[in-house]
Amino acid sequence: MKNIKTIAFDADDTLWVNETFFRDAEHTFCELLSDYIDYDNCQKRLFEMEMRNLALYGYGIKPFTLSLIECAQEVSDGKVSNAIIGDIIDLGKDMLNAPVTLLPHIEEVLEELSKHYKLVVATKGDLLDQERKLEKSGLSKYFHHIEVMSDKQPANYLKLIKHLDIDPTSFLMVGNSLKSDVLPVLEVGSYAVHIPFHTTWAHEQVDIEVSHERFKSLEDARSLSSILS
Repeated sequence: MKNIKTIAFDADDTLWVNETFFRDAEHTFCELLSDYIDYDNCQKRLFEMEMRNLALYGYGIKPFTLSLIECAQEVSDGKVSNAIIGDIIDLGKDMLNAPVTLLPHIEEVLEELSKHYKLVVATKGDLLDQERKLEKSGLSKYFHHIEVMSDKQPANYLKLIKHLDIDPTSFLMVGNSLKSDVLPVLEVGSYAVHIPFHTTWAHEQVDIEVSHERFKSLEDARSLSSILS
């Protein structure tokens, strides 16, 4: 990795806590709908709804909230009360207004790396929400560029690499998702580092063991400097 010049970081669950808020909201949602459906089936139906809506709404809190409302209407056969719909909307607003909690050691790592590399954010989600979280985080000063992608496929990464005007072999992606932050990056000829988060959305889970000369897996961000030197 000695030829790396640009390091991209995923945002959610790589820079700051995110998935925990979604799982907490899902738990509350299924409790709200307990008169209509049992907990396990509620989780299953919600995930199915999210997958159906993904191509239309994309990723983020607002699409998630829309899926919650639609799921509530579907599982209740349209009988869900206005009060519960209001509670669901409040769930979404609470997630949007939640404090940004940085992951351990991430700021010290960014401060050090920014002295030697061009750092960028490469993330999925809603543009307004991700910009707001980045501002709240206090980390924006370390990044040269912010890229909010509609998805993280090889073509999306190639577009980012072209925009940055760099060679793929000088680009490193750091993230918590093998599916989104590692596999497509390796496919385009770049480097990838996986730093797992304790909770992973089912859509991001892949049952695969990655073994590649341009790939590393780390327990936390503190080891980044050592593998780059």
